[in-house]
This record gives sequence, structure tokens and C-alpha cells, in this order.
Amino acid sequence: MGRNLRLEWFAGLCAAMAMPALGFSAVNAQNLRTETRLTAETHDTQGGTQTTLTVHVTGADGQPAVGGVSLEDSGKPLAGLVLDATGQAQTTMTLVPGDHVLTAVYSGDATHLSSTSEVTPVHAATGGTFNFTVSVAPASLSLTAGQSGTVVATVTPVNAASLPAPMFVTLSCSGLPDQSACTFTPENIEILPSSSAAINSTMVLATSAGIAATAKTAPHGTRLDSSARPVTWALALPGVFGFAGLAFGARKRRWLVRLSLLALLGLVSVLGTTACSPQYDYYHHGPPHNLPTPSGTYQVSVTAQSNNGITAITNSTSLALTVK
Repeated sequence: MGRNLRLEWFAGLCAAMAMPALGFSAVNAQNLRTETRLTAETHDTQGGTQTTLTVHVTGADGQPAVGGVSLEDSGKPLAGLVLDATGQAQTTMTLVPGDHVLTAVYSGDATHLSSTSEVTPVHAATGGTFNFTVSVAPASLSLTAGQSGTVVATVTPVNAASLPAPMFVTLSCSGLPDQSACTFTPENIEILPSSSAAINSTMVLATSAGIAATAKTAPHGTRLDSSARPVTWALALPGVFGFAGLAFGARKRRWLVRLSLLALLGLVSVLGTTACSPQYDYYHHGPPHNLPTPSGTYQVSVTAQSNNGITAITNSTSLALTVK
């Protein structure tokens, strides 16, 4: 008896000593360190330099990470990307002529810690034709379904001195999740010749919380209740006459045809005053069911496009949108 008691006490002591170690392992599993790598490939064009940026994020366990990454130039946000299943993201953008210091900042997720890549220097050449760049700040946005967020989209002219006349640039977005929308103020930006000043536009991203359909109570004094009795007669009378016509149809074919037409007329009247009536449907079934914006992380593309009547110029950047 005493020996069994000592064995149980020893087993409990071992379990108590093992619990902190297990807890420590669980905490570490939820806070894995990450490594973010950024590579750049440049391609000079007449209007400047196009740069293809590739980001790769891996965890301390060697597995790819998920979530959003912000691309920055000397600490200024340029674009937001979303990692794919391999922990990689890629984008191509036009940079303002000059030297740039690029970094990729991984924001982390439920199991991975944030990290920043090493600096990647890029030199953008000066072209001889007009062009422009577009960037967003912040490069990532997190919203709860039903909330709205604001992002500043910046268009910077390149070689505007080559413009013979003012140029208009139109902003738009794509890649939004369902039940969401974006608006720009202003949507059209005017770039003047010889102007090198950056121009900002406010981008508002709106999500939906969803509204469940609920039946409405008809207001006091509405004629819906008073019309219930005629509707009942409209349903009953055609049916009665229809059955009567079927009973005597063998003898009186003409009456059967007339009664069938009367029944059809009554059915159309019922559909027009009840189920097919918007007012009836609203008070008996309520407004339509609006779904919420699905949760997840999305890469929203922000596009700036101009056209001088001869050639069209299109540049884009992206925003990492997280909906909770």
C-alpha cells in the first residue's frame, strides 16, 4: 500500500516537472522566427526602369510562411504583397529615376514572427519619355468585416517635361474580395507639363458585415390585411369553377374552356397582388440577405492608366488587405 502511494507521488512529480517544458514547446510552436529575402531584377526602358521584386519568407522550421509583405523604399511604403503557398510573392513596378534602398517587411501571422529583409540597392535610370510611378501607403491594411479603411495612392510624374499638354491619369482597383468596394478621391489626376510633384488620391476600402433577412411587420393602416379577403376569393372561386367545369366537361366543352380561362385569370391576379408584389414580399419576407465580406488575406491591385490619344501608359502597385 505504501509502495503504491510513493509510486503515484513520484509519477505526479514527474508530470508536474514536464508541464513547463511542454508549455514552453507550445509557445515556441506559436512564435516561430522567420527569414525574409528580397531579390530585384531591373530592366531599363525609355520611360525609366522597371524592377521585378521577388520576396521569399520561411519559418525557423524550414516551412513557408503565409500572410502579407510590405515593400519599402528607405522606409516609405511602395506596395503590399500576399505570400502564396510556397511563401513567395512577386511584383513588377516602375521606380522614379535615382538610387533606391528597398526592403521587404513580413508582418507575421498566428504562428510566425515578423521579420525584415536585408537592404537591396537598386538604381533606376532616367528615360527620355514621359512616365509615372504609383505607390500606396500604408502597403497593408487590416479590417474587420463591416469596417472601412483609408489608403493614400501617390502618382509621381517622370520626365513630365516631355509632355506637350496636360496628361490625365485614372485610378482603379481590382482583386477585391466579394462584398467589398473601393473609391478614389479624386479618381482622375491631372499631370501638368514640367511638373515633378507627386499627386495624392485618397482610396477608401469598404467591407460589409452582412445583414440577415428579417420579416417586416406591416405598418398600421396598410391595405395588405384588408386585401387578404379578395385574394382568398381570387384563389377559391377559380378553383371551384374549374372543378365544376371538369365535372361537366364531357357535355359542355365550351363551358370548360371558359372556366379554364377564368381560373387562369384568377391565378394571374393572385400572383400580381401577393407573391409577385414587391410590397407583399418585403413585409412578409423582409429585405434580401446580404452576405459579409469573406475573411482572409487578399492582394488588391491599384492601377493607374493614362492616354494621350496616341499611346496608353499603365502602371500598377498592390495592397495587402486582411479581412477578419
